[in-house]
Amino acid sequence: MQSAAGGGQQCLLCPQPTARCPLLWHGNCNSISMATAVDEVMNKDLKTLATFISIYCTHQHPDTEKQLVTMPQLDITAIAGKEVVLCGECRKLLLHAFVKRSNCPLDPKPMCKHCPVHCYAPDYRKKIQEVMRFSGKKLVTSGRLDHLVHLLF
Repeated sequence: MQSAAGGGQQCLLCPQPTARCPLLWHGNCNSISMATAVDEVMNKDLKTLATFISIYCTHQHPDTEKQLVTMPQLDITAIAGKEVVLCGECRKLLLHAFVKRSNCPLDPKPMCKHCPVHCYAPDYRKKIQEVMRFSGKKLVTSGRLDHLVHLLF
């Protein structure tokens, strides 16, 4: 944690002081060690998350103000292969998902729906299920089956 303006502690993963951190894992900021060099499998998973959340946000929140998603520990643009611009709600979900995926203790990491340990907060878990369901259907109907291979294999 870093000192924020005004003497409080600032979350390492978001611009908020830890007392107002919208991401439910701010209490673990000291123990989070996200590698800057992400292995190939994790990079693929993170790119898939970014793609699915971007599709969801584009279609479900078309009129909401959006901003570029950044994270001090990871180059989200390099991982996603493009700039990721999301609304506030989807931004929080993406950051939460990136942290949870990057810190998964299981090796090899199973798909979340088959995992014995559910590390997502309950609200985020419901939301990511909704995002995956919506975006998966959207990709099938648009002919982009290559993105769905990740979910099947």
